[in-house]
Amino acid sequence: MRFIILLLAFALASCKSPSGENQVSKPSSKEEEKFKVLDSKFLNKEEMMAPFKEDLASFRGSDDLKDLILEKSIPEIQQAVYDGKLTYRDLTAFYIHRIEKYDRENRKSLNSIIALNPKAMEDAYAYDLRMEELRRSEEKFNPYTLMGMPILLKDNINAAGMKTTAGAAVLKNLEPQNARIVQRLIEDGAIVLGKANLSEWAYFFCQGCPSGYSAIGGQTLNPYGRKDIDTGGSSSGSGVAVAANFAVAAVGSETAGSILSPASQNSVVGMKPSVGTLSGIGIVPISTYLDTAGPMSKNVVDNVILMRGMLNDKRMFSDLFIANLGTSTVSGRVFGVFPGYKQNPLYVKAVEEIVALGATVVELEEKRPNLDGFVSLLNVDMKKDLPAYFMGLGLSEYQGWDVQKVMQLNKADSLNYMPYGQGLFQGIVDEKSYSPAESAALKTRLTTAAQEYFDYYIQSHNLDGFLSVNNYNAAEAAVAFYPAITVPMGYNENGQPYGLTFIAPTEEEKLLYQWAAAYEKATQHRKMPKGYN
Repeated sequence: MRFIILLLAFALASCKSPSGENQVSKPSSKEEEKFKVLDSKFLNKEEMMAPFKEDLASFRGSDDLKDLILEKSIPEIQQAVYDGKLTYRDLTAFYIHRIEKYDRENRKSLNSIIALNPKAMEDAYAYDLRMEELRRSEEKFNPYTLMGMPILLKDNINAAGMKTTAGAAVLKNLEPQNARIVQRLIEDGAIVLGKANLSEWAYFFCQGCPSGYSAIGGQTLNPYGRKDIDTGGSSSGSGVAVAANFAVAAVGSETAGSILSPASQNSVVGMKPSVGTLSGIGIVPISTYLDTAGPMSKNVVDNVILMRGMLNDKRMFSDLFIANLGTSTVSGRVFGVFPGYKQNPLYVKAVEEIVALGATVVELEEKRPNLDGFVSLLNVDMKKDLPAYFMGLGLSEYQGWDVQKVMQLNKADSLNYMPYGQGLFQGIVDEKSYSPAESAALKTRLTTAAQEYFDYYIQSHNLDGFLSVNNYNAAEAAVAFYPAITVPMGYNENGQPYGLTFIAPTEEEKLLYQWAAAYEKATQHRKMPKGYN
């Protein structure tokens, strides 16, 4: 959503070039950005850790354990468990210990976690028993499974037995049933480890507030540069937590940039799938027309495994497809590149790396779609989609809630509930009324403009896809319904991470994963943040 905030600030008409350089989050220095709030006024670390007191007291971390877990992929961890070198209890306790040690109330705190699942260790024990049964049966073990893998959820995704706040103090008591994707993850064997912090209301609440701030979670900080490097948003906590190895992987959500931005800013892999690929039921919305959940991980193979776990139809990504990702190639592919991004030497290097892998690149001429009305689309949708979310909870105390109700409740304690104001919510209320026909016409116009923008380049140059940076083309991809994946492409002289973002036509997630895997294998740019190992 950082992209959207900048649209509000600058408007599309102010863009200098198709590079989108004026529309993307820049790293913030201490002088440029003053945080009004750092630590949460609502969370208590002791209470968060209380369910795990005995587990943590008996937990003994070791270099051997670190070697088996830190930066390892799901298949590597699963193999270690199957071989008896590691248990799911060890794994889960390891992450909870790291969260206790690094995430809050210390000089390295990142404020990336809002809540932990009190049943996480109990679930891990159950999966250890299942693994023992697997070993006894001598059944062939599948390392591409989510069984026993601790996964974090962005805190706008419903999970039974836990609060879902969207970072908002007014929702601090909301305890809904599982979102559809969470139910699928649990059915696939994943352990819901907890909830990740986020930019409040998915960065569509306060105007001018920093990425990663929420009233409930406080200010999320980037492990590559606390207070210096922007976390990206709105899936800020998901990106930070994965980067810092607080979980195997995390689920984020995106309307236009909210996975791509924090994934790239925190040197992790983030996939924004085609809208509709994953169910949005049980996720706090901005726009059901554009919203989608998506996986965030340290590597491409984990991303696919997590993505598959959220699908209704798991056949989209077979075990064979995942196993063969290591043989993926971009050889013979033709990618469009944006000349304006070449001001970033990391992008120049990434393009050269893609060419060295056998691809052809075509520099694209200056062109930009007319996305006037993009913010109005979001305003109109959230005005109707948020009340529908509350209605669908089936909880009497939230029936009839809408944007105006939230704003009213926030004013009762504005210092703690809305220290940066609620300017974007005010924009939703002030948005003119659209009839259903007018709203549909607006969406059609924007989607047509964005699709024609990409199609022009594809047809003119026979392109397979596009090479972008971070979330620079997030809005165009969003309304065109084009999926995108970002992969670490290195760090600038200040240590800020950047991501190479692949964009492909609708429903071409398999291609994106293959391209991303080929680039990742050849470059291995991701490095764990210093001071967190």
